[in-house]
Amino acid sequence: MEYKGVLVGLGNPGRRYADTRHNMGFLLVSALLEFAGKQGGFDELNGTRFSCALHRIHLPQLGGLWLAAKPLTFMNESGRCVRPLLAWHKLDPSRLVVAHDELDIPAGTVRFKLAGGDAGHNGLKSVTQHLGTRDYYRLRMGIGRPLHKEDVLNWVLGRPDETNAALLRTALPKALETLFTFADKGLEAARNQAC
Repeated sequence: MEYKGVLVGLGNPGRRYADTRHNMGFLLVSALLEFAGKQGGFDELNGTRFSCALHRIHLPQLGGLWLAAKPLTFMNESGRCVRPLLAWHKLDPSRLVVAHDELDIPAGTVRFKLAGGDAGHNGLKSVTQHLGTRDYYRLRMGIGRPLHKEDVLNWVLGRPDETNAALLRTALPKALETLFTFADKGLEAARNQAC
C-alpha cells in the first residue's frame, strides 16, 4: 500500500504521563483521529511489531493515505518505533513528520521545519540516532519555558493548570491545519501557515 506520509506523535505511554506537556505529540495524533472519524475515516492497524499504536488515515486534506503512530516506548526510545515503522512500509525519512512539544516556542504556538538539531529533546535525539539522519520534518508545538531553568524536567512532565492547558489545546487545530497545508502545498506553505 502506498502511503503519502507518516505522522509520529511523540509522548510517553501510560496514565501517569497523560495530559503532560511532553505528550503534545500524542494529543495531536488523537486530534487527527478525531477529525478523521468525522471527515474521512481511519483504520486501526496492528503496530505491535513497531511498538506503537498505529492507524491508517483516509482524509482528502492529506491528499492520500497516511499513517499515524504513537510510540509505546518511552520518549527517549522513540526511535525504536520510528525506524522499523518506516523500513517496513518502505518510507524514506523525507515522508516523516514528527510532532512534539517545544520549550523554545511560546505555549499554543506552532512551527514547522525540515531537519535541525534536537534542542535537548530526547525523543528527537532518539529518532535522529535510529534513522541516522536529521532530515525529517518537525511539527513543533510550543509549551513555553518555566520561570526557573532547573524546573524544566518538572515542567515538561507536569500537568498544566486549566488556563495553561486551554492555551496548549489551541495549538492542536493550528497544528492539524499546518499538517494539511504541508500535505497539499509543501514545506514553504506549511512554514507560513504555522503560527
